[in-house]
Amino acid sequence: MPQASGNLFILAAPSGGGKSSLIKALLDKHNDGSIQLSVSLTTRPMRPGEIDGKHYHFVTVEEFKQQIADNTLFEWAEVFGNYYGTSKTVIENTMQQGIDVFLDIDWQGARQVKKLLPKTDSIFILPPSTEELRRRLTGRGQDSAEVIEQRMSTARSEISHYDEFDFILVNDDFEKTLKDLESIVLSQRLKHRQQLLRHQQLFKDLLGE
Repeated sequence: MPQASGNLFILAAPSGGGKSSLIKALLDKHNDGSIQLSVSLTTRPMRPGEIDGKHYHFVTVEEFKQQIADNTLFEWAEVFGNYYGTSKTVIENTMQQGIDVFLDIDWQGARQVKKLLPKTDSIFILPPSTEELRRRLTGRGQDSAEVIEQRMSTARSEISHYDEFDFILVNDDFEKTLKDLESIVLSQRLKHRQQLLRHQQLFKDLLGE
């Protein structure tokens, strides 16, 4: 009997939107393994405390370029001289186990994935206001005023692509936004095809087949 395929979700947000906290809370809530966050490939050096295969799959530039040539990546980009990408094989194998997968990527990566898989649900997280976004970025206490302004400018650029996404969540109340994010995931599991695959025997029994 074929197994239900997991769903693929794209989650994007400007820095300070709260994306990382939301996905962590969602994974903590569904800690049965039914939801996973995709681990990207990168050519950048491993930082202290990072674990290969958990934070990123660390590969050489040559290995990454070979995957580009072999067309084994859903999406990829070069950022500040380092490559980042998402493996098709890893995602497909995970979904075949009935596991929902989240891609934590930007609008450019989302555009590439949607081109390959148009039915992928894409979700964009917005901060409730410019003032709140600035407060969150400043509250980290790690960046200079100049860097904060650069991040604000980058955030505006990212937000300008909001209309390319299927769902928009305004993260003004964390618990409510988490519930809204969860509802998107759960609703996709109840679609016709998913239920037909999960409950084939039930349908046969009810229909006298």
